[in-house]
Amino acid sequence: MVKIRDKKATRALTLKGIRNKLPRSKRSQEEMIGFVLIIIIVSVILLILLGFSLRNPDDSAVDSYEVKDFIHSFLQYTTDCQDSGNFEYLSINKLLFRCYNNEQCADQRNSCDVLETDLREIIQESWQIGENRPLKAYELRIISYEEEIIKLEQGNITSTSRGAIQELPKEIKITFRVYS
Repeated sequence: MVKIRDKKATRALTLKGIRNKLPRSKRSQEEMIGFVLIIIIVSVILLILLGFSLRNPDDSAVDSYEVKDFIHSFLQYTTDCQDSGNFEYLSINKLLFRCYNNEQCADQRNSCDVLETDLREIIQESWQIGENRPLKAYELRIISYEEEIIKLEQGNITSTSRGAIQELPKEIKITFRVYS
């Protein structure tokens, strides 16, 4: 350990030490205030983002690919309508063309009535619609050459929707939309 014998040098070191301590404490106070400000700014940004996420309705309740897959699926559904020629049960796809051509089932039922009944049942089983549910409404339209073949809808239509269109031969378009 080195002893300093000069009083001026000792006094100078002491004053220098005091000068260095004061600015450091002020610097640390400034750093603390800066850190607190950063924390406050980040917190405000997170609260704003949380507010936006809570305010926006859940648009991901149904994606368009789900609606498109649903259309493909219900076209393959086998109905209880039989073809009068070979007595095979018809799919929705084939029944749709029979309805378009105003043909009847083998048991003399109207093919359009069978088609509408089966589609309504399929949709009601597949898409749960209601005020307390993510989906508020649906709309199914089957159109050919601007003439409406079938239109089914239920619920309260909102501004947020997902949908798909399936085009078939003879200019038949199937449009299905669900509203959240």
